[in-house]
Amino acid sequence: MIVRILLYIKHHLSFFWQLIELINAYLFNLLYGRRFKEVIPIVINESSLSGFSFRQLAVQEIPALHALIYKQVSGRLDYFKPHGFDIKSLQKTFKNPSFLMMGVFDGPHLVGYFFLRCFWNRKCFVGRLIDQPYEGKGIGRVMNSIMYNIGWRSGFRVLSTISKNNHLVMKSHANNPLMVILKELDNDFLFVEFVEKK
Repeated sequence: MIVRILLYIKHHLSFFWQLIELINAYLFNLLYGRRFKEVIPIVINESSLSGFSFRQLAVQEIPALHALIYKQVSGRLDYFKPHGFDIKSLQKTFKNPSFLMMGVFDGPHLVGYFFLRCFWNRKCFVGRLIDQPYEGKGIGRVMNSIMYNIGWRSGFRVLSTISKNNHLVMKSHANNPLMVILKELDNDFLFVEFVEKK
C-alpha cells in the first residue's frame, strides 16, 4: 500500500515528491551517510571483472552519463526512469546524498550505470543500465553483487520494481536465486526484494 502511494505521489504530485526527497536525503545522510561511505569502497574493491572497472561516479562524469543514456536505442529506456535524463536533472540527482550513482568503465569509456536509491527507513531501491554492445559480458552480475552487498552490509533491505513487460530484465532475473516477489503492483509491475543467503 505504501509503495503504491509513493509511486502515485512521484508521478502525479511533483511538489510533494520533491519535499519527500529533501526530507529523506537529510535523514538518510544524518543516520546512515557515514556507514555507506565506509561500505561502498570495500564492496567495490572486492568486485572485479577482467577488462572493466567499477566505481562511484564523479561530478565531472555526469556528461558521460548523459551521453550514455541518450545513445540508447528506442525502447531501451521504456522501463528505466529513476530520474530525469537531462544534464540539470543528473547533476541534481548526483547532489542527493541518498542517491548513490555508480558506473562501469571500459578504459575511459562509461559503458554501464547502476545506482542505489536509499531511504531513511533502511530500504533501498536498485537499478542498472548496460550499453547494448556490452551486454552478455558478465557486467550485470557484478553490478548486482555490488548493489546488493552495499545494501545488505549497511543493514538495508534491497528492493526494486520490475515491469513484467520488460522482457530483457525479466530474462536476466529469471535465474536470480536472490530475488523474491513481494507483490504484484498495478500496470504489470512486480515489487521484488533481493534477499541475502545466510
